[in-house]
Amino acid sequence: MTNQDDPRREKAVRVRSPRGARVTEIDWADGHKGIYPHKILRGFCPCAGCQGHSGEIKFIDVDGIALELEEIEKVGSYALALKWFDGHSTGIYSYRYLRSLCHCDACKAERDGERAPG
Repeated sequence: MTNQDDPRREKAVRVRSPRGARVTEIDWADGHKGIYPHKILRGFCPCAGCQGHSGEIKFIDVDGIALELEEIEKVGSYALALKWFDGHSTGIYSYRYLRSLCHCDACKAERDGERAPG
């Protein structure tokens, strides 16, 4: 089984997003420490209102209060629902989708086709 096939990749064990922070951190069951800038989370919100129905994911540029998280709720055993301070709350982020948005050094390097530092 490769690391990509490890079912622990899609199980969040701890979520940290202090009030006023601009980054959310997620500890995954496989030991990975995910880093999620709010600009990325909100910019790639998966809801139909942000993404439409074409199936193509696009980045929506927002700023200010739209980048502050008000609440994070667990959705079953597969996702998180994020509620932003501007009232936007229809995005349900599956754990698989969140892993694809991770901005830690290792994940950014992997997306860019480079070796991770260290």
